Amino acid sequence: MKRVDLIIMTLIILSVAGCAMQKTWLTPGKIQLIEVARSERRWTGLAVSQEGRIFVNFPLWSASQPFAVGELQQDGTVLPYPNEVLNSWQPDKSPRNHFVCVQAMFVDARNRLWILDPANPRFEGVVQDGPKLFVVDLSSDTVIRTYRFGPEIAKPDSYLNDLRVDLDTDTVYMTDSGNGALVILNLASGQGRRLLDNHSSTQAEDILLTIEGKPWLMGGNRPRVHADGIALSNDGNWLYYQALTGRTMYRIATADLRDRLLSADELVNRVEKVAESGASDGLFYGTDNNIYISALEHSAIRRVRPGSMVETVIQDKCISWPDSFALGPGDILYFTTARIHQRDKPSGPFTIFRLESN
Repeated sequence: MKRVDLIIMTLIILSVAGCAMQKTWLTPGKIQLIEVARSERRWTGLAVSQEGRIFVNFPLWSASQPFAVGELQQDGTVLPYPNEVLNSWQPDKSPRNHFVCVQAMFVDARNRLWILDPANPRFEGVVQDGPKLFVVDLSSDTVIRTYRFGPEIAKPDSYLNDLRVDLDTDTVYMTDSGNGALVILNLASGQGRRLLDNHSSTQAEDILLTIEGKPWLMGGNRPRVHADGIALSNDGNWLYYQALTGRTMYRIATADLRDRLLSADELVNRVEKVAESGASDGLFYGTDNNIYISALEHSAIRRVRPGSMVETVIQDKCISWPDSFALGPGDILYFTTARIHQRDKPSGPFTIFRLESN
């Protein structure tokens, strides 16, 4: 693949044509929806460093993705990150040291970038030796650690989807949206475990989503996407999660997830229902202790407040399949739109927005 093919990903940092960029007023705050960037190629994951560097990933769901992970430049382009070699995987190359199909990213409290690769391109099955988690030192832009997941963690139809990193307990929490489960990784030992495997809280619900006025179908069938969005409370004590094709949010104490002495039955009894939050792809635990959700059926960002009250933060036709959240400097919340329901014929650009109070 030529370098020119890898770097041509122009993003126009302008307002979306035909989309209302009006302010949405809250009490007591004021929220403004601001477009940061747009792309002709579908991105899902998003991460923002402490200095404001913006990273995006493009999952390999079609043959048209020129690279997997990129960094947004000031001139509006996205360049392969951290280098072209990691982004150069082909089926005839080893998946161990290449991005295969990156889905999500996260910047931790030490300003390191975590890159989750479920290695399930086009949802055709997990590539052997492919599932892994990279840790990148943003000061040197180099990979400093790689955690690999064998078939006991990433099953043949798994799709490791999202992650949160807790450095206080040296734990990474992940969801498996392909084969419903939570996965936790002990950073000290490098050992992972599947938990709540096939439990109702990690499984898709028997529902049909309606997005932008149309039922979401694939091949005439209702998609079933299991545990997807994930959020970690600010004190690290609670993990929140829900299935994408589901409208119920759950939580469980992280101490229980880390407790190896709890049996599977005992762990199930620790799961708590939080709210009927509505279908969501991404979750984010805000600095205000509200849980922000990408509300797929409402073209909106909503939040679950303490007491399980659900309210709309902002709603706009531009928010077409809101996907992943990231927190940037100044506690500014960013999110991507992925238009997944429109498949290979999107009606508009894939975008990054930020929410600002003023």
